[in-house]
Amino acid sequence: MHIRVGYDIIYDCPTPTAMLMMLSIRPERFADLITPQVMTVTPGVEFRDYLDDFGNLCTRLVAPAGPVRFQADCVVNDPGVPDPVHATAIQHPVDELPSDLLIFLLGSRYCETDRLSWVAWGLFGGVEPGWGRVQAICDYVHDRITFGYEYARNTRTAWEAHEERVGVCRDFAHLAVALCRCMNIPARYCTGYLGDIGVPEEGVMDFSAWFEVYLGGAWHTFDARHNTPRIGRILMAHGRDATDTAISTTFGPHALVRFDVIAEEAR
Repeated sequence: MHIRVGYDIIYDCPTPTAMLMMLSIRPERFADLITPQVMTVTPGVEFRDYLDDFGNLCTRLVAPAGPVRFQADCVVNDPGVPDPVHATAIQHPVDELPSDLLIFLLGSRYCETDRLSWVAWGLFGGVEPGWGRVQAICDYVHDRITFGYEYARNTRTAWEAHEERVGVCRDFAHLAVALCRCMNIPARYCTGYLGDIGVPEEGVMDFSAWFEVYLGGAWHTFDARHNTPRIGRILMAHGRDATDTAISTTFGPHALVRFDVIAEEAR
């Protein structure tokens, strides 16, 4: 299957403003590119790429005063199959985990494990460790939070999502990540493209958030918002939470003028 992905985003900056963009797909998917992944910036400015500590491809630039437009449009080859399910994947004891994964057990900006620990152990302490425990967490988060773009708030944390019971995909992911970490399951937040492939169209396209857990010696995809295997995920970035995977970080005032995302099966 070929999937077309891209974006058309415009920011307006009152003064020249340093920006950090995270709009590229993960390097692991470069071999799947059918057409080049090229970001164009209008007006033309110099920019440079680097890999952050999580292996995400980031772009640095200084946007001039006024509107600045970021565009990309490419085609990616994809297996075209739903997210795999490994129901027998085991949960590792903490002392057996690789040391570089311990960071994904700790609290972070949007995932307050300290506030949610008593909730997690009360709900899932009696669930058999492993895949089933993560699925139980997904079921809980899926039922707990009501989805709606009108509920979007970029400062909402996992605890606040749990208490307010509303949110968007990032809130589902943050709460599930936090609950998994409370149960000693390494979990990382993911963002990327997820088109309406094999499911009814949901309306306006946006970047999507989901999460991954480390079970049975490997990372596995879960999605508490949709709570069912989906076709055509194309990962852009992963990290501790949305702080590490923000599509843009601006070091000065700005306004978002346009935000269009493409994620669809290429015909």
